[in-house]
Amino acid sequence: MSAQTAVKDELLDSLRSLLGERLSTAMAVREQHGKDVSFHEGHPPDAVAFAETTEEVAAIVRLCAEHETPVVPFGTGTSLEGHIAALHGGVCIDLGRMNAILEVNGEDLDCRVQAGVTRKQLNEYLRDTGLFFPIDPGADASLGGMAATRASGTNAVRYGTMRENVLGLTVVTADGRVIRTGGRARKSSAGYDLTRLFVGSEGTLGVITEVQLRLHGIPEAISAAVCPFETLQGAIDTVILTIQSGIPVARIELLDEVQMGACVAYSDLDYPALPTLFFEFHGTEAGVKEQAERVAEIAAELGGRDFRWATRQEDRTKLWQARHDAYWAAKALKPGSGGWATDVCVPISRLTECILETKRDIEESGLLAPLVGHVGDGNFHLVYLLNEDDEEEYRRASAHNDRMVMRAIAMGGTCTGEHGVGYGKIPFLQAEHGEAVTLMRQVKKALDPANIMNPGKVIAL
Repeated sequence: MSAQTAVKDELLDSLRSLLGERLSTAMAVREQHGKDVSFHEGHPPDAVAFAETTEEVAAIVRLCAEHETPVVPFGTGTSLEGHIAALHGGVCIDLGRMNAILEVNGEDLDCRVQAGVTRKQLNEYLRDTGLFFPIDPGADASLGGMAATRASGTNAVRYGTMRENVLGLTVVTADGRVIRTGGRARKSSAGYDLTRLFVGSEGTLGVITEVQLRLHGIPEAISAAVCPFETLQGAIDTVILTIQSGIPVARIELLDEVQMGACVAYSDLDYPALPTLFFEFHGTEAGVKEQAERVAEIAAELGGRDFRWATRQEDRTKLWQARHDAYWAAKALKPGSGGWATDVCVPISRLTECILETKRDIEESGLLAPLVGHVGDGNFHLVYLLNEDDEEEYRRASAHNDRMVMRAIAMGGTCTGEHGVGYGKIPFLQAEHGEAVTLMRQVKKALDPANIMNPGKVIAL
């Protein structure tokens, strides 16, 4: 028996003593915890630990630190850039059982939850309080995972991202210490902003076990609308003019003609397969009416047609469910294909240029890649539909993705608006951040000198 194997067995024995049957080395469980919903190759961990408390997470991390064994945090596995792949093996800590809502402070519009609580679970709990948590990435992700990846989604244009809505965290560091960052105050000038350091760190600096969140009041009135356009440029220009006019829309989602056709077929929608905008307006009855009327006027001037309302809850639910099902609708266009989802984000003034150049590039490449976006904040996505055994098709998609990302960076944008870096987008960080990557690497080494926290993600060491 090699020294490496002996150390591994010693660690597993210690973890079993701590967790009992909540430690699994079954291949099916390991494979489930090593592959997210992305096109990136999965890598199973050596073991999966199902933690139930912050103290257990700390004990697990301390044991792994003693053996210099990688630690990979796991929420629901809905990430899109290979975040949970155990590239170097190690122990996956599944936080799904840490799903308690610890406190809700209605008067202060905040709450504290364990990391395994999902966004739908929280909103169901809040339903009768008049409050809700607005960050909606589509998947029913865990709130710890959403904080770790700095998630956003369809409501970000009005309510911001996890960066703006996380007030504080409980984190287990790489040496097993438990620290608490931030607090419930709406502002603070006390020391370094460690909360923002860990939000978006993707498990590479520590394991998030609790999250203090900002809540919002449920709007008095909510109305949705759908508007098809003759041209993609008309749709995008409507978005830009709406934002520049200061109209406080809650959501603006763009679907190109390919994606809209897929959603019409998949979700049985009664709309034409044209470039289409989905809107949602929040506020008072009068405010929502005024917002919608102003947007309808802008859309009409730019080629929008048949501006249709959805005010009933069931109609809005169907509409937004169709939008959230866009990935599966896209995959249905090419049965048996793999779906490689990617994203970029640019300043709103460059959105038309970036999307139209990307679309022309898609056509020239011969790829099938529907486009959808949270375009109110300049963020859009492609889903490359690929035959997984066709290396030449994958090469064309990879080259197209590289060009799209570099185009966005050249326009003052980013390689990822919300998917995160994982291991899929590490190559683009240098182009985007330059010398700042060196500082990121120094932060990583200072907080995790043995490089056990989700190694191989975000920063190449």
